[in-house]
Amino acid sequence: MSFKITGLPVDEFRPLFGLPQAELDRHGIVRMTADAPIGFPCRVTLRDADVGQTLLLLNYEHQAADTPYRSRHAIFVNEAAQDAAVFVDEVPPCLAVRPTISLRAFDRRGMMTSAELVPGDALAPAIERMLAVPAAAYLHAHNAGRGCFAARIDRN
Repeated sequence: MSFKITGLPVDEFRPLFGLPQAELDRHGIVRMTADAPIGFPCRVTLRDADVGQTLLLLNYEHQAADTPYRSRHAIFVNEAAQDAAVFVDEVPPCLAVRPTISLRAFDRRGMMTSAELVPGDALAPAIERMLAVPAAAYLHAHNAGRGCFAARIDRN
């Protein structure tokens, strides 16, 4: 089963890039500087930020369906992001290096149909297996530790 993992659209965040901290504070957004090569995963580029790059930590509604599974959570967006990443039949490095990812399958109405905890380096077969179920319209990946939304996964 071919799959596609897509980063969030950068245009949603571009107006925030470079804003003074006082303005970010009014929106509940925190600017952070990556101080390690792993731990600051951008949800647009689907890559961990390089040490020294700035990211915005903000609350984002990643599951907008009008169901009990409607959800928002913290995400990082790299202020250097230019384009949304697209990975076809491969797992982005920022997911593959995580110890555990929570994969959640949703139907067309946005109701969760199944979920699995999967090591980051074993995601591809789990994604293929979960998308092979006809009721699964799409998947969401979350970091299992902090619960942060990581990416949306669709059939390709």
